[in-house]
Amino acid sequence: MQVPSWYASDVSRETLEKLDAYAALIRKWTGKINLIARSTLNDLETRHIWDSAQVYSGESGEWCDLGSGAGLPGIVVAILAQGNNTPLNMTLVESDQRKGTFLRTCARELHLSITVCAERIENTEAKPHQIVSARALADLDKLLALAKPHLAPDGTCIFMKGARWQEEINAAMQNWRFSYEAQRSNTDTNAAILRIRGLERV
Repeated sequence: MQVPSWYASDVSRETLEKLDAYAALIRKWTGKINLIARSTLNDLETRHIWDSAQVYSGESGEWCDLGSGAGLPGIVVAILAQGNNTPLNMTLVESDQRKGTFLRTCARELHLSITVCAERIENTEAKPHQIVSARALADLDKLLALAKPHLAPDGTCIFMKGARWQEEINAAMQNWRFSYEAQRSNTDTNAAILRIRGLERV
């Protein structure tokens, strides 16, 4: 796996090997369960892995990834943090039991210290996390409602959103107060990574 030219951080050979091993697991399991769209398998590294890598900026502490699915971005972040020697406690929440089994397999085979909660987000025990992330899970208003119980008072939501991200922000501001930064995606010029802080219901 090659590091894209736009990716600013150094990535060790060991980390790249682990990302390669993760990609191989996705390809293997997608033949059994619907982890990602099969039409995107040929572009897995750019479309999914490096896309997910954009959310990680060296954060440490408690991180919760909601609706983790194939482990995007949670497992990618855990691999990068491990390669960076950054203490990060990653919790992956995924209600689909088969995907939960896949995530536990990734944790075991890739030697990652992560916790997998194979249950609905609403039923997961609420604990404060410095970071709550999600990729392609729900519209922003619903995402904020799902994230709020799991977010520390000074925590940050990191959400990967598509072309309608500005519309979603405007709609969410009818029900929520927050500040945000929008980082344009390097893998999709219409998409953005939102970093949301100071979250409060109106």
